[in-house]
Amino acid sequence: MLNVGIIGCGSIARQRHAAEYKNNENTNIAGVFDVSRVRAEAMAADFGGKVYDTAEELIADASIDVVSVCVANAFHAPITIDALNHGKHVLCEKPMAISLKDCEEMLAAAEKSGKRLLIDHNQRLTPAHKKAKEIIASGELGRVISFAATFGHKGPEMWSADKSSNTWFFKKNAAAFGSMADLGIHKIDLMRYLIGADVKNVFSCMATLDKKFPDGTPIEVDDNSVEILTFENGALGTVTTSWTHYGEECNASTLFCEKGTLKLYHDPRFALQVVYANGTKAHYELDRMQTNDDRQQTTSGVIDQFVDSILTGQPSVLDAEDIVNSMRVVFACLESAESGRIVEL
Repeated sequence: MLNVGIIGCGSIARQRHAAEYKNNENTNIAGVFDVSRVRAEAMAADFGGKVYDTAEELIADASIDVVSVCVANAFHAPITIDALNHGKHVLCEKPMAISLKDCEEMLAAAEKSGKRLLIDHNQRLTPAHKKAKEIIASGELGRVISFAATFGHKGPEMWSADKSSNTWFFKKNAAAFGSMADLGIHKIDLMRYLIGADVKNVFSCMATLDKKFPDGTPIEVDDNSVEILTFENGALGTVTTSWTHYGEECNASTLFCEKGTLKLYHDPRFALQVVYANGTKAHYELDRMQTNDDRQQTTSGVIDQFVDSILTGQPSVLDAEDIVNSMRVVFACLESAESGRIVEL
């Protein structure tokens, strides 16, 4: 039995991490910490575990085997590195860290400790995305020529723990990034995973179009972005992100291939649709995409993947060693948006 410590008790920790650890027969939630004692005590009451006074105290507890890092982006690296240095396996929320240097230091700490470091990229694990990867890898549709991926919702203030436009997601010192890294990292990573190649260059445009703090001033990070990615194998496409999709969430992707098209999460019933060049269609009724709506939660598979990787010692598709390459693209997008130029990786 693995004893789990959860650092950060916000919505993601509660709805995904704690809920899925509770349902895994090989884990026991032994401790929690949050800067809000009230949030920590509420989660402990619902899921069990001791409430620690500091993250450092939880990490230093020799009885804790595993740590989930569910805090603001700026604190991912220091907490992850500290946990690894104390011999803990770590599952860190995305985005991995706020700089490439931080990412590399996290990898170095994992290698030195011999412990597992996984990053919570749940979109790699959805049945529809796994099936799409299988179809692409089989060559059935030929190579991917182009793609369009979108992730947009009403904004983190609608579902985060504080339910306020004063959320840390909107503050540069805590979040570092806006919608591009919060949502775009999912689609950037997914396209790398599905296409099976790395990104060659990027061009990015980011803007703060609508979100404001309670006093009416614009938030400090982007709330919309568009990225153009060129892959090393020639595939070209766009990733669009938004925190201002006030109607309904969009979390869909389309991949245009030589012999047909893959449509992912465009239809509420059929998670994957394949439209062949001859006009025939295949519909796959597989699953529903996870959302941040606590009324529509589905099991992400991330916790099971993490636990299995610890118990078996086998590699995981969520291993940080590969995810860091998606972060390289994120940092290139930030550079491109700031410089107004195409950035080579």
